[in-house]
Amino acid sequence: MVQAVVSLFRKERKRVAAFSCGLQALTLGSEGIVDSLQIPPGAAQRLQELGFVPGARVFAAWSAPGGDPRVYRLDGMEVALRRETAEKILLRNEERSSVVG
Repeated sequence: MVQAVVSLFRKERKRVAAFSCGLQALTLGSEGIVDSLQIPPGAAQRLQELGFVPGARVFAAWSAPGGDPRVYRLDGMEVALRRETAEKILLRNEERSSVVG
């Protein structure tokens, strides 16, 4: 199943790239919806196992003092990602929103 999802991401890559921004663009306290992953299959599979799949809601929780890595919340867990990885996880622009609280 994961291979089928990775294959789908490759087919959609050109269309998505023009309309999406990377996960690193989220400001702390905001959230977004995962659109696609533009990384090698091995890394994509691991991130998908952690919950970074299309349609998943991701919240930018906090970051290290220098800003990298940053911790993201999804599906009740926290995952720390470096900027290089986060910029390859694309979000849907139309569904990004700030969390007020």
